Amino acid sequence: MIPIPLSAHSPLRRHLLRAAALLPMASLGSRRAHGQPSSNRLLRIIGPWELSSLDPLRNGYLFARMQVTETLVDYDSQGQPQPGLAAAWQVSADRLQWRFSLQPNARFHDGSAVRPADVVAALERARHAAGVLAHAPVAEIVAEPATIRIRLTRPFAPLLALLSHSSTQVLGPASFGPGGIVRAIVGTGPYRIVELEPPQRFAVSAFPAWRGQQPAVTRAQYLSVGRAEMRALMAEGGQAELAYGLDPGSIARLARLPGVRIHAVTVPRTTSLKLNLAHPFLAEPATRRALSLALDRRGIASAILRAPELAAGQLFPPSLPGWHDPALTPLVHDGTESRRLLASTGWRAGDDGILRRGNARFALTLRTFPDRPELPVIATAIQEQLRLVGIQVRVAVGNSSDIPFAHRDGTLEIGLLARNYGVVPDAYGTVAQDFGANGGDWGAMGWSAAGVTQALAALAAAPEARESQAMRSQISGILQQDLPLIPVVWYRQTLAASPRLDNVSIDPYERTYRLTQMRWKS
Repeated sequence: MIPIPLSAHSPLRRHLLRAAALLPMASLGSRRAHGQPSSNRLLRIIGPWELSSLDPLRNGYLFARMQVTETLVDYDSQGQPQPGLAAAWQVSADRLQWRFSLQPNARFHDGSAVRPADVVAALERARHAAGVLAHAPVAEIVAEPATIRIRLTRPFAPLLALLSHSSTQVLGPASFGPGGIVRAIVGTGPYRIVELEPPQRFAVSAFPAWRGQQPAVTRAQYLSVGRAEMRALMAEGGQAELAYGLDPGSIARLARLPGVRIHAVTVPRTTSLKLNLAHPFLAEPATRRALSLALDRRGIASAILRAPELAAGQLFPPSLPGWHDPALTPLVHDGTESRRLLASTGWRAGDDGILRRGNARFALTLRTFPDRPELPVIATAIQEQLRLVGIQVRVAVGNSSDIPFAHRDGTLEIGLLARNYGVVPDAYGTVAQDFGANGGDWGAMGWSAAGVTQALAALAAAPEARESQAMRSQISGILQQDLPLIPVVWYRQTLAASPRLDNVSIDPYERTYRLTQMRWKS
């Protein structure tokens, strides 16, 4: 689904406006914010992300973003650990024993007290292979009076960061049905669920027994809206106070309107081509370098994102300090060198201009998805740029789940995705998931490197900043050389907000919508 520029009087625009009026949020939100006491106003949030599962291991991050659930550890905008459900923590001299003291008076939304055993149950569940905590060398997790003790088999520096991941969010016992299936979301955050209609919508209200200060915004609702154009029109028409996931054309239009405020921050997310290195066309490093050289990143960033500085010269963006390596030679565009490398691996142009090697024709399918509205447009640009060096690409726009499913069954050839390397603030957890010995759904496919595996193991135990930096640089350098993923552009998160809201901001780690910081203007 490719975003379409909409003129003020286009039939499609009128159709989308009529459709917006029929959405669940519009009917619920028809009690307009102005003219109501601020304590009764409904804050309406829209985005492209569906609530495909209640299980924190499979989805559930929206509950953390809406501040319904908590993790033991939180992080601030500078990437420093802060108290979450844990008020404090201590580590033993040998760095093998960690003790976390729980917040006093913490309660689940059903009114029950948070017990150490409840937190242990959540963390044990999070040690599943689908969660980042599986990468921690945990020997045991033990409930003690008012504390949780985690014993490690070896020192592991990224433990705090992994304990901040949404897959470790703590749910109350009432959340689970037979067989441990998540049937409800009973969290500990400042907001509790009052309506739940997956996969599209849920609503929250302030939790009266919240241990902290009661938020000024007491009611909020999230709605998944598939079309970027629809989200932009809802923001323009006052049918949503916060709109995420906007296409660049809509952002430029909304920025000119008096009834919308545009907020933007560069986040540690990179749009990349994920390659199946088990595919005979993509196995050779020279071929991957040729694909990289064929990409005009600056042209894509300028024409589509309207921000040439977002052209990705390496996988990790400057917004990810420690992992971004300014000493790396940046990836560049050079069509002539791309064609030379392809010729060196035996590819020759056929009568139709598409490369052939023996009986094989260099034709591949690129999968992507519209949840991030710029992805289908970038895919189309990449399709043309690869055609210019003789590679035929068919673009298939489907669901975001198509890429991990195709990774698992081995059918993926190329995927275009946007990966947030800061979802665990020091990036270790995401990098370990994506580039460990077995690769990852959103990372390497058919590729591993002993140097990366060894550096990840050393990084996990490295107590000194200098040692950690050397390991990160080693990983970044190998990824730049081997290109199991080919970076295209870095990412700028943009939010359209109503001017009726004060203190609106974007979390650069995309952990929270920061509802508790917001206030209604009188």
